[in-house]
Amino acid sequence: MLDQPSSMRTGEELNQEKLAAYLNEHGIAREVSIQQFPSGYSNLTYLIQAEKEEYILRRPPFGANIKSAHDMEREYNVLSLLRKAGFTKSPEPVLLCSDENVIGAKFYLMKRVNGVILRNRVPKGMTIEPATFNQLSKATVDQLVQLHQLDIKSSGLDQLGKPEGYVQRQVEGWTKRYFNAQTDDITAMNEAADWMQKNIPASAKASLIHNDYKYDNLVLNPDDLTDIKAILDWEMATIGDPLMDLGTTLAYWAEANDSDALKPFNLTWMPGNMTRHEMAQYYAEKSQTNIDNIIFYYVFGSFKVGVICQQIYYRYKQGHTQDPRFAMLIHVIKACAENARKAIFNSLI
Repeated sequence: MLDQPSSMRTGEELNQEKLAAYLNEHGIAREVSIQQFPSGYSNLTYLIQAEKEEYILRRPPFGANIKSAHDMEREYNVLSLLRKAGFTKSPEPVLLCSDENVIGAKFYLMKRVNGVILRNRVPKGMTIEPATFNQLSKATVDQLVQLHQLDIKSSGLDQLGKPEGYVQRQVEGWTKRYFNAQTDDITAMNEAADWMQKNIPASAKASLIHNDYKYDNLVLNPDDLTDIKAILDWEMATIGDPLMDLGTTLAYWAEANDSDALKPFNLTWMPGNMTRHEMAQYYAEKSQTNIDNIIFYYVFGSFKVGVICQQIYYRYKQGHTQDPRFAMLIHVIKACAENARKAIFNSLI
């Protein structure tokens, strides 16, 4: 039931001898074995088994040229600052390697946190009752609220971003990324980009935001699935409007009536989970935050998730990766666009 790796995918293998030699030089391990976690669509994740410890290695995807989205040094720095801030729900960073000659790219190592990760299906041999999902969905929001309430100044986390003009920059940036990676003409994506530019709200608060917060980035206690042991994948964390974070989470928060293309990202469509509306209201209550403009943030989140998938789909179409999962991402992009369109015209999330 614990999240398990498997053999490295063809074309994504690491040089075991060079890696072992590098880790030996830094007093971490003399011999290692390497496996790869099969899920995830962005940075690649490997299990490094050493003599006495298990580590997680993170590196950029092969063929990626989006430096800001795959900055290993920055992701390592985020984890280090979180630890200094006393935030214990993030993995402990161990080593940063800036020498691309070791495995062909910069990478970092962190300690492994064992637990259950809910990916595209309930783990084999496990049953999750609706009541458990209900409590897990609330715990997920509680953890997001706690993250947004971290003191970013005293902890030094404020160095991770510039909150002034954050929403405007994000709208412009993700729109540009979409058109740079566009492969198909999706009218609803174009409409969402235009609508967002005309409806940007004023930001009232700046927080540390995760920017990819969803079930499959949470490590759960196998003895109590409502207990979140760790939050993973901090590659897009920054300082900005916390409602932008909420909007992205809402975009991933699939419901039973959503397109099947969206359901592999989050098991929130299963019985017991809060709906998107309930989740947003619960966040507002717990954080004492006004969410009158929640439609904008949800539309942005849906557009952003679509763009993330578009960038990966573009790499697949260019032949930079052969992962067969990526062929199906065009359906995810269209489903995100449709959810954004419905929210705009119906004023409902």
